[in-house]
Amino acid sequence: MNIGLSGGFSAKFINSKLTPLFVIFSILFGIFAVGMTPREEEPQIIVPMIDVFVGLPGASPAEVEERLVRPMEKLLWEIPGVEYIYSTSAPERGMAIVRFRVGEDLERSIVKINEKFEHHKERIPPGTVGPFIKSRSIDDVPIMALTFWSKKYDHYQLRRVAAQVSDEIKALNDVSEVTLIGGSPRTIKIEFDPLRSSGFCFG
Repeated sequence: MNIGLSGGFSAKFINSKLTPLFVIFSILFGIFAVGMTPREEEPQIIVPMIDVFVGLPGASPAEVEERLVRPMEKLLWEIPGVEYIYSTSAPERGMAIVRFRVGEDLERSIVKINEKFEHHKERIPPGTVGPFIKSRSIDDVPIMALTFWSKKYDHYQLRRVAAQVSDEIKALNDVSEVTLIGGSPRTIKIEFDPLRSSGFCFG
């Protein structure tokens, strides 16, 4: 019976007295390789992420989107290495999160964004505040978000409740950072009495 080249090689390997030694050597080498392979509990992957903040006083979210965010996105997409752009628009302000490809240098990526805005100042609408650029670490990604909503309490009261919960969370071990977003923070409103203030002379 013709068992072919591979069959003949397999037969010699099975019947060889060196086979057990080869198997034992392979197992020991595998154990050695596993023991010598460096391991890290939380390996750091370099993914440059940069926040770009812009503002336009008195503008609605639609105006911010049309006049600031969309033109800004077009400029950012022209930068080599950019992989994703996430943007949001709010009253009087907008933000874009620029994510570069894995392995891109963070400092060099910030320089690219600064240079892009510097070379295209003429595209920035008059009255624009910013852009402000801030680097974002992979550790800055939130792992839990709590939303407070109520038909009974207004924005100010909800923020006070959220602030109390925030203080409790900050007291927990291993909590890095807690950020409050939204609601109405405490403000002081000063109103002048025209009749009383008319008696004062401001030099």
